Amino acid sequence: METTELLKKVRKIEIKTKGLSQQIFSGQYHSAFKGRGMAFSEVREYAYGDDVRSIDWNVTARFNHPYIKVFEEERELTVMLLIDASSSNLFGTRKQFKQDLITEISAVLAFSAIQNNDKVGVIFFSDQVEKYIPPKKGRTHILRIIRELLTMNPVNKQTNIGEAMRFLNNVIKKRCTAFVLSDFFDNDYEHSLKIVKKKHDVVALRVYDERETELPNVGLMRVIDQETNQEKTIDTSVRKNREIYRNWWTNHEKQTDDVFKKFAIRSTKIKTDEDYVRPLTKLFQKK
Repeated sequence: METTELLKKVRKIEIKTKGLSQQIFSGQYHSAFKGRGMAFSEVREYAYGDDVRSIDWNVTARFNHPYIKVFEEERELTVMLLIDASSSNLFGTRKQFKQDLITEISAVLAFSAIQNNDKVGVIFFSDQVEKYIPPKKGRTHILRIIRELLTMNPVNKQTNIGEAMRFLNNVIKKRCTAFVLSDFFDNDYEHSLKIVKKKHDVVALRVYDERETELPNVGLMRVIDQETNQEKTIDTSVRKNREIYRNWWTNHEKQTDDVFKKFAIRSTKIKTDEDYVRPLTKLFQKK
């Protein structure tokens, strides 16, 4: 991609997503993801009505007078975007590719975060971590993230969400809000999700294309698995073949939903031809 073309695309995404984050998501993002923890602020003398459970016994013993620990809500949040860069996202039959949708939503989340004075970082992953951008603040940092979103050229094609989650747990020591943007075409991340959920607030954003939900009745169809390059010819005029695929999709949906429910993961699904404002708004309203 030429530099001039890249700058135009970055600017176009910035204008659209920054406006959305300011007008629609900023307040909802704040209420949904702020104040997840309490940080120690100071020690002061005990006053009538204070919670005795907050007494600092070390300071109390030193001065022979009761003192309590004062905590305040942590206002600064670290937001991590775990972005699926595998080849299955290079697919879309309506409006745009899944990858394009992920890019735009990521930009909205990033701008919403910096408007609330939060740090934003990114982990691009396939079946390995392709690139890590440490969390920082500021418009310049967000524009760098958008450029990476537009130009990311992963080494590998397949998907390993668990690997990205293990990396997140290792590099981010303080509790963060982690948005996982993926089609979730991976069945081996439950154990890693369980571990990460104990430390971080995980939010799942599932992107998909309408054509992925069922096969059309168009006769012989040659299909290619983008992640493995395996090719196969399917006779879609055979009803049983269409039913087999439909059952696979239904099972995939159920298994993914069951994992999210099991670990109380907030999640939403967004189609490539769908306006993502409504599902994101509903997601932000969930408690």
